[in-house]
Amino acid sequence: MIKVLSTAVLVLGLCSVPTYANTASNQKAVEVVNKQDPFELVKVVADGLFKRIANEQSAISKNPELLRLVVEEQLAPSINHKFAAAKVLGPHFKNSSKEQRAQFYEAFREYLIATYAGILTLYKDQKVIFEPASPIKGKRVRVKVRVLDEGRPDIPIAFVLRKNKKGEWAAYDMVAQGISVLNSKTKELQGLIRQQGIESVTQLLLEKAAKPIQVKKIS
Repeated sequence: MIKVLSTAVLVLGLCSVPTYANTASNQKAVEVVNKQDPFELVKVVADGLFKRIANEQSAISKNPELLRLVVEEQLAPSINHKFAAAKVLGPHFKNSSKEQRAQFYEAFREYLIATYAGILTLYKDQKVIFEPASPIKGKRVRVKVRVLDEGRPDIPIAFVLRKNKKGEWAAYDMVAQGISVLNSKTKELQGLIRQQGIESVTQLLLEKAAKPIQVKKIS
């Protein structure tokens, strides 16, 4: 599961070519992405994230914590963390207060940012092929890509996006080699919530998010 999640996150991150001193323009670039086209959204965000990491690789290699800011600015705006977190809560949604859910959503967001930052330490200029856009039916769509890593089999990835009431798309799940990241996290966290309660799991997510970013290696 770790390998699948690692590959999936690497893909979601491959348009703007910023340097660390140019973060204001990076954020502006993210804001003007066409969120009404899910296929363009994924490609632009992915291009921008990977190019930024490549440009700032020297600083990142010395201080992996910088990846938190990169993920915060380049990737997080295109992820519907509230919808994903609500899906994780599942049956516990109705049994929690509005305040408890708000705290859980924010903790889940911080946890995702830290998780993605850690996984992105694996980035070594892998190539990504975006599959042609397919007809969109309804409020959900899958954007399919393939990861090309020299010496390894191609890995199929699908990003699952949802359209909001404004007609804007955002990603909330990734499916790698048939495994849904959201479903895996849901099974893991729902069990903990059932045993320990939402407030305890919220604190657990914050503690996990606060841990230093560790450089990972592909096994």
